[in-house]
Parts: sequence; structure tokens; C-alpha cells
Amino acid sequence: MRQQYHFRRSKDGELLIWNVTKLIEITQGMSVILMPLDTIQELDEAFWYDLGGGKPTCRNIAQHAKLIQQTDLTYPIILCHEGRVMDGMHRVCKALMQGATHIKVVQFAKPILPHFIDVDPETLSY
Repeated sequence: MRQQYHFRRSKDGELLIWNVTKLIEITQGMSVILMPLDTIQELDEAFWYDLGGGKPTCRNIAQHAKLIQQTDLTYPIILCHEGRVMDGMHRVCKALMQGATHIKVVQFAKPILPHFIDVDPETLSY
């Protein structure tokens, strides 16, 4: 798996960053549930583009489409305690494209502290 990070802005505008590999490690052994795709808010948001993660050019969309095709729905997506996607948006898209109504999910019960705060994403190791 390629190194990935989840980015989100705090209410104060800080850039919060989680290492997805560490999130996956933390969620090992958590109960997996099925969640309706219709409850995934990010399906109707500019998820990959909100924080400046590139522009939705045709090339960038094609790159995401390739990742969507390659993803494995065996693995559950990871949601924060508020039900927001922290890892697995390509899996959500694949499930939607395949006509699924539900997806496997693990969800944190309480907030998980970010691994980095206000760090320039360009300085992270990939």
C-alpha cells in the first residue's frame, strides 16, 4: 500500500494530518459493520480537492478512476467518531459504481489525535 495521509481543517483553521498506515494499525480488531452508502457525506463533497489536493482536471480524475478500479472492497473504510471518512474514499466510490447499497466500516468511538498539525504536506514522506 502506498503511504497516505488524511487531511482535515480544525475549527480554528489548523491543518490536521493523520498517517493512514497508523490509523489502519489502530483499527485492527475493531468491529466491522455495514453502513449504507447514502450516509457517507463525502460522496457529495469535493473530498479530494477541498484542501488544495490538486485540481479536478481530466488527468487527475483519470488517476483517481484508476485507483478506484484497483481498490479492494474486502477492507473496511475508516470513519472518525463523527462518521467522516478518514480512509477509503476510493472504496466508497467503487462500491457506489458497482451498485452496492452498503459498505464495510470501522468507526472510532472517540476523537483520534492527529499525527501532525500545521505541517506542510509537501514535507511528509510518501
